[in-house]
Amino acid sequence: MEGGVPEADMSAFRECLSLSWKNPYVLRLAFSAGIGGLLFGYDTGVISGALLYIRDDFKAVDRKTWLQEAIVSVALAGAIIGAAVGGWMNDRFGRKKSIIVADTLFLIGSVIMAAAPNPSILIVGRFFVGLGVGMASMASPLYISEASPTRVRGALVSLNSFLITGGQFLSYLINLAFTKAPGTWRWMLGVAAAPAIIQVVLMLSLPESPRWLFRKGREDEGKEILKKIYPPNEVEADIQALKDSVSMEIQDTEASKVSFVKMLKTTSVRRGLYAGMGLQIFQQFVGINTVMYYSPTIVQLAGFASNRTALLLSLITSGLNAFGSILSIYFIDKTGRKKLALFSLCGVVLSLALLTATFRQTETHSPMISTADTSYFNSTCPGFSTAVNSPEWDCMMCLKASPQCGFCASGSNKLLPGSCLISNDASKNECKKDDRAWYTKGCPSKTGWLAILGMGLYIICFSPGMGTVPWVVNSEIYPLRYRGICGGMASTTVWVSNLIVSQSFLSLTQAIGTAWTFMIFGFVAFIAIFFVIIFVPETKGVPMEEVEMMLNERAVQFKFWEKRSDSQNLKS
Repeated sequence: MEGGVPEADMSAFRECLSLSWKNPYVLRLAFSAGIGGLLFGYDTGVISGALLYIRDDFKAVDRKTWLQEAIVSVALAGAIIGAAVGGWMNDRFGRKKSIIVADTLFLIGSVIMAAAPNPSILIVGRFFVGLGVGMASMASPLYISEASPTRVRGALVSLNSFLITGGQFLSYLINLAFTKAPGTWRWMLGVAAAPAIIQVVLMLSLPESPRWLFRKGREDEGKEILKKIYPPNEVEADIQALKDSVSMEIQDTEASKVSFVKMLKTTSVRRGLYAGMGLQIFQQFVGINTVMYYSPTIVQLAGFASNRTALLLSLITSGLNAFGSILSIYFIDKTGRKKLALFSLCGVVLSLALLTATFRQTETHSPMISTADTSYFNSTCPGFSTAVNSPEWDCMMCLKASPQCGFCASGSNKLLPGSCLISNDASKNECKKDDRAWYTKGCPSKTGWLAILGMGLYIICFSPGMGTVPWVVNSEIYPLRYRGICGGMASTTVWVSNLIVSQSFLSLTQAIGTAWTFMIFGFVAFIAIFFVIIFVPETKGVPMEEVEMMLNERAVQFKFWEKRSDSQNLKS
């Protein structure tokens, strides 16, 4: 353990499970606040499936990649603002009120989206949803962290990550349930209001974070909550430790006005921001939300044409994501944050290498275009009919020639030469009359199943580590007096990074191909391994009042698997 703080023992996970009968009040706090994670996850998953049907209803969305990216990414722009404002609200009004405001915004956005008559109104609704998700993204884990016993804090904050992935899995189930309902995507997006309503009802009956109450001088309220959280033999020591910590912070604040410049000059805060914000940046730039936001689209790029098939296969990846989060609840307090992140990143690098190789094979070995077969139809793609080298065209060249071109696969064998046609409902229906498959995003491939395997491997490696560790570290690494503002900065970093990656993903796949896009993500994941080794401290089992001391004392440790000796601790 870096900084010389004793490690939490390996029974933390069992203790977390025992709370269900020993102290269900703690689990009630964690689950209620964790619904904010469910909102986050549901929004991520539901738009990936709804987008398939939004493209069918609004032809402008189908033909304009930037409009698809805008529908996905405008929520992220809202989340950036929501996270920035949320950091201030967390400190000013408390964690509980911030969560309730976030739910209200999410509810408003869901109603607007479900009733949207055109893409513009849909984008407005997405922006409101983003505001709510951004505010909740840090408030929820922060509330859980500050209302959890130290020994099971990591496991309970991981519960928030589990609910994120659970929300994604739930969204795919709901997407599948509404695939044949009238107004498909409207139901998908409208149902998103339900978790927000449930959380508002639950949060109204719960107290504020005890640490925030102590900070605001409401010690009696804070003590009553801590007595419900900690066993009788531990509560007095925890109350005194928290009281001393807050007292020192108030004295420091009175002696010198806390400013942004002073905050950055504080060694523990600066080192905490390096680690916390860096983890959030790498979490996004290894490509996780491209897989989650565009999972069905990626499945289609791998050669599976049907919307329903794409959603069904995406359901498998989201299920693995939820399973990975369950693993993180077990390992986060057993293995430690740092080691778990490193194991996770190594697996991510390998899975992205597999995705790169698979999509490269798909792009370079797609079925050829048959001139005779194309002439059978009355809607030949203009680019193909005027091309000088049309005999050399394959499916990939057809799709890249124009967003208005589609590929009609051969009926007997999808890998045989097919037709390059104008992409519209008439061509699609004519193609399917002969039991042929219609492709507009990807091409038939004999190795497409490897892409699904690669996505599954990516998720199962990412979810237990990099899916959870950044949120856990950011909920416990900052001094209490700066926790709200630093948490807001880190959360804003997540959404800015998410926006950049999500807004550019489809454009990148069009410009350089899906294979090279995944290769870029793999390179970033490789760099992230070294970042974690150098900059991220281990906070497993460290009381929140001692994290600041650890950050002030710690030095860079490259041999992260070795325990530091007492002499090393003193020197650091």
